[in-house]
This record gives sequence, structure tokens and C-alpha cells, in this order.
Amino acid sequence: MNSYPPEKTALILVDPFNDFLSEGGKLWKWTQETVEGSELVSNVKALLATARRLGIQVIYAPHHHTTAGDYLNWKFLSPTHKGTFEGNFFEKGSWGADFHPDLQAQKGDLVAQNHWTSSGFANTDLDFLLKMHGIDHLIITGMRANTCIDSTARFAVELGYHVTLIKDAIAAFNWAEVNAVTDITFPNYGHAMFSTQEFLQILETGETNF
Repeated sequence: MNSYPPEKTALILVDPFNDFLSEGGKLWKWTQETVEGSELVSNVKALLATARRLGIQVIYAPHHHTTAGDYLNWKFLSPTHKGTFEGNFFEKGSWGADFHPDLQAQKGDLVAQNHWTSSGFANTDLDFLLKMHGIDHLIITGMRANTCIDSTARFAVELGYHVTLIKDAIAAFNWAEVNAVTDITFPNYGHAMFSTQEFLQILETGETNF
């Protein structure tokens, strides 16, 4: 029996923005070490290609695009909101808010509504899209490990999804942030965690003995 039936599985790609993943991005000076060290872009690219070929739904879960007037008169401004606004990260209409050129959405992929803080589910249509497509197994990849990845994965478990993390398809501002998720937080609530190559083998063969 296939542990990840294609018709019930989705590959979730969180925040694959140029500001995070590309040289010249506004956050690149913080993310470069872990993005390059994990080979995130090439790993996610391989996962996307295999998922599409096998009929696994690809869904993008992007962060809100910063716009003038954001957060005006907000009751509680979090550090995430404040930092994103002050740094003008993921600015609407900018190159930095575009998806990395190697990780562009293609025909048949879904793009959920933009999340405002960390979880790809909070105040978006991600859960609705998944349910309407009969999906209950989620494969989580993207940015940033200790914020949006951790929050999205946790929320998914709370909603009743089977959640798998690809440990070398995520990155953050430093290795301590990545390791906090892969070594401490995710193992306490997630269902499975694999490297990209391990998971590609699972998709191709159904073998899960790792």
C-alpha cells in the first residue's frame, strides 16, 4: 500500500520568494548560509518535478505582500508584522515578492491566499483547498523553518492532516533555527520527517524503511 497516495497527497511550498531565496533578496544576507547549505532550491525543484509527474497536488502558501498602509491602526502588532513592514520585505509588485525562478507555479498548481503572520492556514483558504481536493497527507517545504514552516505544520496537525517535513527543503536565518525545528519541535508533533532523496525514493517505490 502506498503511504503517500498521489490523489490524497499535496506538496506544500511555503514562501519561496526571491527576498528569501535569491542573491539580491532583502533577506539573503541572513538566509544564504542555510539556503545554500541545505541545497533548498535544487531539492524543492526535484520534489516539485516528481510531485507533478506523479499527479501529487502542488500548493503554494505565500506570505502577505507588503503594501503601503499595512497594519495601520492594528490593535496588536507582532514582531513579525513590524519587521516585515519596516524591512519592506515581499513588497507587492516587486521582484522580491516573486517566486524564485526555479520554483515558479505551473498550470495545475494551486496558490492559497496569502497569510499575514506565520501559519499558511490562519485566515486563508488553504484548508478549504485541501479538503475540496480530498487531500489528507501534506509534505511541507519552504521558508522560514522556525516561523512559517513550524506554524503551518503544527496547524495542519491540529486540523487532522498527516504531516511530513522534508528536512533539507527548509531553511532559516541560521542553523540553530533550522535545527530547533528538525531536532526539537517537529518530532514532538509531526508524523514523519525525511531528506529529499529519502522522500523521492518513497514516492517512486513506496519504500519507507528509513
